[in-house]
Amino acid sequence: MDTFYISHGSPTLSIDETIPAGQFLRSWKQNGFPQKPNSILVISGHWDTSVPTVNSVSGTLSTIYDFYGFPKSMYKLKYPAPGAPALASRVKDLITAAGIPRVDVDPARGLDHGAWVPLMFMYPEADIPVCQLSVQTGRDGRYHFDMGKALAPLREEGVLIVGSGSATHNLRDLRNTVDEAVAPWALEFDTWLKEALTQGKYEDVNRWEEKAPHGKRAHPWPDHFYPLHVAIGAAGADSKAKVIHESWQLGTLSYASYQFSTN
Repeated sequence: MDTFYISHGSPTLSIDETIPAGQFLRSWKQNGFPQKPNSILVISGHWDTSVPTVNSVSGTLSTIYDFYGFPKSMYKLKYPAPGAPALASRVKDLITAAGIPRVDVDPARGLDHGAWVPLMFMYPEADIPVCQLSVQTGRDGRYHFDMGKALAPLREEGVLIVGSGSATHNLRDLRNTVDEAVAPWALEFDTWLKEALTQGKYEDVNRWEEKAPHGKRAHPWPDHFYPLHVAIGAAGADSKAKVIHESWQLGTLSYASYQFSTN
């Protein structure tokens, strides 16, 4: 099974039907991804911990509203997917076997909006077990790539691995422009990322802070970028990257999303 990196952008994606990325996700199965996974592992930029942590929930996952000051209707949305404790245990075993000595388990945490918003469109039935894995912003891209490599066996076990973040994520530099022009620095970074990924230059992406133009401006904090590294690592060094969606919002927020295939 292929791995994916989905740019989930603004929380308003959940209710604003005019956002192109939402339209893309609503057509997930029609867009050529009809295979239903046995379970789903989401690496979300909205869960940052000091050590890798999985949520292992028996029963229905709660919906976490980890955003503030948005329309009230957004706080009424639910994604009541079942938890995936067996997958959580498998993830923990694979990561520790790869040499990361400590993986914590959270028995109560639900799904943050980096998980439930895209899944709400991709699999609206909410009948597939879901597990989340955290990122560690105190580590680097190579660390997350290696963590992804440890998870590669899951692809042959019917597990869909989704990194959920944002191709660019500088919330202090969002722009309400009439012409919706994309800021040059954001476009330059996004173009570099697309070329690096589609040309298989994954090590450049691992070393993005020194290789990418405007890297620290595109990602002042790397929480929304590291899910990409996990998705790449899980797909394997010989995987092929393909752009599956491109759009922009607020001048600097890229919704570029990618599929990583070993076929």
